[in-house]
Amino acid sequence: MAAIDPLTAAGVLLATAATDAVYVMFTAAVVARRRVPAATWSSVWYLLSSVAVISYTENAVYVIFAAIGSWFGAFATITFLHRPPGGPPVGASPD
Repeated sequence: MAAIDPLTAAGVLLATAATDAVYVMFTAAVVARRRVPAATWSSVWYLLSSVAVISYTENAVYVIFAAIGSWFGAFATITFLHRPPGGPPVGASPD
């Protein structure tokens, strides 16, 4: 087995903890149907997950486009799911 670098292990632990914390905040904002917070947490989530984008494209500038796309996607989805108070939830069976 290869030697474990304690600094790398700590970095992975902290990055994973931060990503999961942001995911929880995103999910809470979606459940509460709060568009701007959901969209913002979504873009932060993508910024934290940007290692994959950089790894595949080798150009960090694309991370900005991923974050912007994430923001718009979450905002549009919450807008679509938003219903006036008292209305049936999305996906409810018609009476």
